[in-house]
Amino acid sequence: MNVAMIAHDQKKNDIVYLAIAYQNILKNANLYATGTTGLRIAEATGLHVHRFQSGPYGGDQQIGAMIANNEMDFVVFLRDPLTAQPHDPDISALLRLCDVHNVPVATNMATAEALIRAMDAGLIDFKPKVRD
Repeated sequence: MNVAMIAHDQKKNDIVYLAIAYQNILKNANLYATGTTGLRIAEATGLHVHRFQSGPYGGDQQIGAMIANNEMDFVVFLRDPLTAQPHDPDISALLRLCDVHNVPVATNMATAEALIRAMDAGLIDFKPKVRD
């Protein structure tokens, strides 16, 4: 399973706590993350995380490309709904790609835990492997 992990600045601690709590499940996935988020997850857990650019510098778009190419199984994107983001168009584009390509996306801790547990139970393997 290919899993993207993204978090706004005010949510970085939360995504690290999530990765620590579910480390035994996430170790079986290919993890992808934007810059600092990926570094913090790797340092806290020892998990291998493929790191893209920081979100505002193109990392969201790099993950979006994987989604568009049917290379991402689900996305955890812990967003800060109380702070305006200067790269909001990139965020909207990423969420739109998840909708267009039927990729589950969690935007808060509750849905993130549900998706990770679903992955562990084998319930996320519903997407067709090849798209036209």
